[in-house]
Amino acid sequence: MKKGNIYRTYNCSELREENVGEKIKLAGWVDTIRDLGGVLFIDLRDEYGVTQIVVSGDTEKVDFASRIPVESTISASGIVRLRDEETINRNIETGTVELFVDKIEILGKRTKSLPFDIANNRNVREDLRLEYRFLDLRSRKNLENLKLRAKLIQFLRNQMIEKGFLEVQTPILTSSSPEGARDYLVPSRIYPGKFYALPQAPQQFKQLLMVSGIDKYFQIAPCFRDEDARADRSPGEFYQLDMEMAFSTQEDVFEVMEDVIYKTFKEFSDKKIVDYPFPRISYEDAMLKYGTDKPDLRNPLEIKDVTNIFEKLDIKVFNGKIVRTITLPNGANATRAFYDDMVNFAINECKAKGLAWLKVNDDRSLQGPIAKLIPDDSREELLVQTDTHEGDSIFFIAEHKGIVEKLAGEIRREIGIRQNLIDDSIFRFCWIVDFPMFELADNGKIEFSHNPFSMPQGGLEALETKNPLDIYAYQYDIVCNGVELSSGAVRNHDPKIMIKAFEIAGYTEEEIMNRFSSLYKAFHYGAPPHAGIAPGIDRMLMLLTGEESIREVIAFPMNSKAQDLLMGAPGNVSDRQLKDVHIKLDLK
Repeated sequence: MKKGNIYRTYNCSELREENVGEKIKLAGWVDTIRDLGGVLFIDLRDEYGVTQIVVSGDTEKVDFASRIPVESTISASGIVRLRDEETINRNIETGTVELFVDKIEILGKRTKSLPFDIANNRNVREDLRLEYRFLDLRSRKNLENLKLRAKLIQFLRNQMIEKGFLEVQTPILTSSSPEGARDYLVPSRIYPGKFYALPQAPQQFKQLLMVSGIDKYFQIAPCFRDEDARADRSPGEFYQLDMEMAFSTQEDVFEVMEDVIYKTFKEFSDKKIVDYPFPRISYEDAMLKYGTDKPDLRNPLEIKDVTNIFEKLDIKVFNGKIVRTITLPNGANATRAFYDDMVNFAINECKAKGLAWLKVNDDRSLQGPIAKLIPDDSREELLVQTDTHEGDSIFFIAEHKGIVEKLAGEIRREIGIRQNLIDDSIFRFCWIVDFPMFELADNGKIEFSHNPFSMPQGGLEALETKNPLDIYAYQYDIVCNGVELSSGAVRNHDPKIMIKAFEIAGYTEEEIMNRFSSLYKAFHYGAPPHAGIAPGIDRMLMLLTGEESIREVIAFPMNSKAQDLLMGAPGNVSDRQLKDVHIKLDLK
């Protein structure tokens, strides 16, 4: 017998025809048992694969093996032999051989009923799968996702090291700072009434590393944000490829990260990458043409603004509103049910007041609910301005600024899905650039629209002389197939610019000194210009695997309500633990 440990000499994917006649030992989980009347065929499974083992002859041995519950762990020894020609399984690596068992031992017996069929786990309610995640992860699909995750992280790490980046780990316990989401707070035992925060991102630390003299930094960074879950966002914890470069510009970041992302997606997917280098789209153009700052460019539909045409017409539902259109090529052939369904979608799902539409006949006349309201001269202007032709149709979205963009984007996406316009065989990346530095909050106050540590385009002069809402920042996102993969920015490294930018957002210099004391202090000691970005690893994996939910590529995710059903978090703690950190609960 080949030398190995006491449980196995091979794993369940290794045996081949050259092993025939060899005495070996395997260990793993009982996947299936087939009893053919005195002959048992057991599929034995481990992380690496499956091997068929055969138990026959000795009645006592067969009886013992037949009673082993599936999903128990066993060790089996015996002789490798060829399968009969008619039983060869080409779907597994070991499909031409089998292990004829002379000894079998139960290592870990399953003593409770399985809560679900592991092989068909994707048809099971998610909360049940997460409660029994240790079983859920036994499925081949989940196992492959975890393996891909490990390979992808290693591939990313190797690329960054090859490009001269230094991997540095930054703290998990840090101070609270406003970075777009609620912090997870950790009370201090030693300092009553004070708290640590789990980092939403290593933002300040990586900037401090630049001031410290690190030229190129990266890490596979855990980030913690107390925010609501959605399909592409896991509540609580996520991971990103965090990087920062000293003495660099936006273009330097693009050069590095485009290459890394492109090579990564080429390495782990057979899908074609369209458009490389990645096209650049300004934030304003993205919001106009696609109704979102994370456009899915696989969808060929574009949104057009036709407000100028409808300002000259007295159509009640459009009066005083911004009017956007979406042209659907060959849409005149779509059924009336399609248009009715789109109207219902706009009203019920998007909370729109309605959705107008028109078909264009072969003679360029219009057909539809608002056709009679558009005179001939305006009709032709409309068709030309929207690049609409005979046989096409047009959808109209009318709303006020800030609302019309979102509505048009959601309707564009839904039309693309319902008309099968989105090509699932490709990846389409783009950079979204020139984000506004500031925006108006619901209360009418000016606040940062993106990363507060970004450099404004035009520097201090722009902050002092321009309307804050007209100032762009050196901020940028990478988007792939409608998913935001990463955000980044050229950083604000000048204390004067930092003070002025935060002043516009309502902070005093004293508040900056208190809340961002480390950066404020560091920037007075010769900070280099620096820039960075942080692609989300979980989102990359979601795209590469084609999973609908980000939770499918995370080993132990929380559910959509931010609960860890396996470990029971969040949970209660003892009064003694609360007393240690000087906390009393008020649950009224």
